[in-house]
Order: sequence, then structure tokens, then C-alpha cells
Amino acid sequence: MIDQAMNVRCRTAEVLRVCIDLEPVTFNRGFFACDLSFFFLVSLDIFTAPHSQPCEVKGITVFQKKVILYGSEGSVKTFSSEFCCEDTEEPCQAGNNLPKCVVQVVDPVVLSAQVCDTQRCCEPCCCVPNCVTARLGGEICPDRDKGRSVYVTLGVFSIIQMVRNVALLIPVYDFCVPRKECETTTDCPCDAFKRIKFPTDEFFPPKDCECGQDDTYTCCPC
Repeated sequence: MIDQAMNVRCRTAEVLRVCIDLEPVTFNRGFFACDLSFFFLVSLDIFTAPHSQPCEVKGITVFQKKVILYGSEGSVKTFSSEFCCEDTEEPCQAGNNLPKCVVQVVDPVVLSAQVCDTQRCCEPCCCVPNCVTARLGGEICPDRDKGRSVYVTLGVFSIIQMVRNVALLIPVYDFCVPRKECETTTDCPCDAFKRIKFPTDEFFPPKDCECGQDDTYTCCPC
């Protein structure tokens, strides 16, 4: 059907799967190379004659990308009670604290779709996982050296992150026992007046006198 197509129109495109291959960079410690393979399910309308009804065809398109991100080093083995050590047939399973590559992607924007000869637009093929082919409901047609193919241009927005589990040290303090007894407050004005100290200095003159020593009489003010 593609060989007899006069025109093609792309209906929709959605992300099916992103395969991630993570490998450490040899000469840069803490850096990792992330090989990403985006698999998209594309729905096409094939027109084989002018003013004819289109035929819907679904296909898979692949986009590959490679990025290098910093994720620090991780050489610690982690053991958990989740795995049982009584089974001697299986090897002991231990986790690690290596970083993980996480990709967030939205459904792509269809920019263009065209039919061209396969020989002119030859690109390297990629192994398609079984979970991707299962969405088509059948097997994918093998690559042909001759004939025509549909090539779709998609705009993809994605965020690629390197994440890992880290331990946070949080200070913890013991219970603080109050040393001072808390006094209960009441609304009674008489109880509040009893706690006020008596103002002795307001009723009696100060003890120090500024009078001269030769004076016979006291000169302290009354």
C-alpha cells in the first residue's frame, strides 16, 4: 500500500516506550553515558488516488539519543531482608547505590510526513522490543531494500535526569524536661495584686544622706 501511495497524512503519534542503556564513562569518574531509544506509535492516512478515501495504517518510528550526565560514584553493596538466604541454588542478590536514568516525555508533536524512496532515506535499523510490537496487533513488516517508505518528523519534549537514593542526616533531640515550674494564671485581680512586691522605697527615704559632717542637725528632706 505504501508503494502506491500518492500522499500521506499523519493522524496521531504517541510514545510507547523508552529503552535506556546506562554505562559508566571510562575516563570520567562519576559520569554515565545514557543511550536512549524512543519508540513511537504513528497512525497514518494513506491516499492511493485523488479524491479517494484514505486507508489507515499504523507503524513504529524510532528516535535514538545519547547523553552524558553526572551521577557520582556508587560502589556500596546493599543487602535487604527482602531476599532469602536459604535458597542455595540461586546466587546471593545484592543491590547497589548506582544512579538511575529517568526520562520524562510527553506525546510528540507531528511536524511533517512524506513518502520517499527507501534507498535515498536509508537509516540504521533498531531492534524493536516485543512489548512494542504487541501494540500493533501483529508482526512488523521486514525492512525492504527497495520500494517506498513513510518518514515522519516529530517534535519531542523530554526531561532526562540522573537520580539516586541518598541518606540525609537529621539531628534528633531528646525530650526537654522544664526546670521551672509553670505558674497558672487566673483572671482574678486580687491574686495578681498579691504577687506584686511591696514598694518600700516609695514610703521611706533613702538611707544615704548628702548632708555635711560638721552639721549638728540633720538636713535630710522630710
